[in-house]
Amino acid sequence: MTLVGLRVLREVAERGTFTAAADALGYTQSAVSRQMAALEQATGARLFDRHAGGVRLTGPGRALLRHTVVALDALEAADREFRGAEEVERGRVRLGFFPTAGAVIVPRALATLRQEHPHIQVTTREATTPSLVRALRAGSLDLAILSSRPPHRSPDTDDPPLRVEPLLEVHLAVAVPTDSPFADRGSAGVAEIAREPWIASPGSADEPLLGVWPGLPGRPTVRHTARDWLTKLHLVAAGAGITTATPALLPVVPPGVSLVPVEGVAEEVRRVSLVRMPGPLKAPTQALARTLRRQAADLAD
Repeated sequence: MTLVGLRVLREVAERGTFTAAADALGYTQSAVSRQMAALEQATGARLFDRHAGGVRLTGPGRALLRHTVVALDALEAADREFRGAEEVERGRVRLGFFPTAGAVIVPRALATLRQEHPHIQVTTREATTPSLVRALRAGSLDLAILSSRPPHRSPDTDDPPLRVEPLLEVHLAVAVPTDSPFADRGSAGVAEIAREPWIASPGSADEPLLGVWPGLPGRPTVRHTARDWLTKLHLVAAGAGITTATPALLPVVPPGVSLVPVEGVAEEVRRVSLVRMPGPLKAPTQALARTLRRQAADLAD
């Protein structure tokens, strides 16, 4: 086994495909394939299962990844120490989150943390749930804020099981222009919104289409696509369509947008959870986790 091979293994485990890993590392896809073939030959085990959407670690692959993360982290710590950066890096925390969390809970938590613990450096990443889970297991994230629908299963079934801590539950609503009949009435019927143009995130193999009410009859018309939730809300304000949102976004909802419940269907509940790998947390990570809990409690109130 080589260090290059282990670094490629971690990148493939995080990205989910050889192509994405090659792009991140600046390699060709064939070079990544050769490194993984050499690593499988060295270990005598199949490390990945191939499927239509990419690759997934096997049991031996997950076991090797756990040791790889420890080994590469130790080497990186040694490199920082030799460069005199140990003290600066000691307070580093890496946080991932789903898009809506980046509008309210994450900025507030970081502002509070900066006041109370100015020595802690937080780096953040917004991504889909599968991407964030892979990053946790690859050791490139310390914490992740994820959203789930009932029955709120663990975000993956790999070993060891992830630690999932619920932070708050929110009810899905529809964001509509304030001059619309829905805003005047204070609610919207499911048959009515099925006929409306929608503003949604681009769909992907990782994540279903976000921004369209789940289970609508027929085939909803998606008129506009945007990944950023504030962009979606500004498009709603411009009268371009409607989108789903939660009351947690109220502090940042732009003028011209109202959030209304949907009638005629069961409530759509979303749980926001703090997710991490099992094991003890370093003090900076604990401090960020405490701050996120407090911000979630404030939003719940």
